[in-house]
Amino acid sequence: MPTTPASSPPDSPPPISVLALSVPVAMGYVPLGTVFGFLFVQAGAPWWLALLASLVVFAGAAQFMMIPMLAAGLPVASIALATLVVNLRHVFYGLSLLHKLPAKALARWYLVFSLTDETYSVLTTLPPGTSTRQMVTVALLNQGWWVLGTLIGAVIGAQAQITLIGLDFALAALFAVLAVEQWRSAGSSAPLWLALLSYAAALVMLPRQALPVAIGISVAAGLVWPKIAPKEVAP
Repeated sequence: MPTTPASSPPDSPPPISVLALSVPVAMGYVPLGTVFGFLFVQAGAPWWLALLASLVVFAGAAQFMMIPMLAAGLPVASIALATLVVNLRHVFYGLSLLHKLPAKALARWYLVFSLTDETYSVLTTLPPGTSTRQMVTVALLNQGWWVLGTLIGAVIGAQAQITLIGLDFALAALFAVLAVEQWRSAGSSAPLWLALLSYAAALVMLPRQALPVAIGISVAAGLVWPKIAPKEVAP
């Protein structure tokens, strides 16, 4: 009597392609990394220092902020403090990902280090049961796109004098794509409206600190928002 092939358990997560998840990030990170590498070299720094910054700092907007500060000769302590303030929002990101981070120390610490806005957005859309290897691969690919862009921009900046006007829009476009993906993954527009209303309220209350205030309001609302307990992530 013929037998049918065994099917996978109904609760097993569908197969995912980490490369497919990372490609939208690449479309923003490569051009933006190119802009960073170009501007960094144009400010008078060697090309290898731009590459090193993307390898050991990997802070996105904070790296752009670092360029005029380095050019002005500010001390490292001042640059480090400014970077801490700019990236303080990542503390809230990490708190919301505690149930997803793997137990293995090396993988856990790398995910903490490489947690950018875009990587956070991708990680939060991964299905329950996603393996540690897949999570780390997503983070590695995302940083790899930024490092690749930095290298391209640093080489161009060391060899030619050209303008890169317009490429800064790539980040806004990337955030729009990731917001739509988050909306589709959540199946509800409530988080999006909550974020928009929080920022609107923050602009009225404290215009100069609108972003951290909006983040605080959103986090406070998220703590009391009813949600389903997440499943454990496979180590």
